[in-house]
Amino acid sequence: MAGYLFVMNQERDRREACADKLLAIYRDINVFLLEHSQDGLYLFNEFGLAEAVFTPMFKRFWFLDYYEDFRVPDTPEYLRVLAWRDACMSHPATQQVAREEIVKLYFDYALGAGNGALVDGRSVSSFAFTPHWKDRPWPPREKYAGTPTDEALGLVA
Repeated sequence: MAGYLFVMNQERDRREACADKLLAIYRDINVFLLEHSQDGLYLFNEFGLAEAVFTPMFKRFWFLDYYEDFRVPDTPEYLRVLAWRDACMSHPATQQVAREEIVKLYFDYALGAGNGALVDGRSVSSFAFTPHWKDRPWPPREKYAGTPTDEALGLVA
């Protein structure tokens, strides 16, 4: 939930608090992984339920990289969770979603409108099936600069 609250945040001065909350969760996961699976790629011997649950979230957090310039630090307190995340995201079973797709479809989340809700001043959700996300321009990275039009987002002709 912390990642979604972070991307949906509309107050610049809350960015650091959102990042800190998410980093605390990553640290907790790191501790758990060190306790239960210090040496393996996955929680257990192979890609399993834990990875199937967390990988979609990890992939969705591409929107945090894009809209908030958020990165989990490459420091000792995160090394195990980063290795696990990388293994999860590179597993062949998880390749059906692209970074570009997540960033484009979840743009309205970055503007504070989730689950297909419409952003004020717009008539089409970024989750719309047409036009296809591949045919749309990349949304602006600066989510705090205002709401682009449906036309600017490639959502209408």
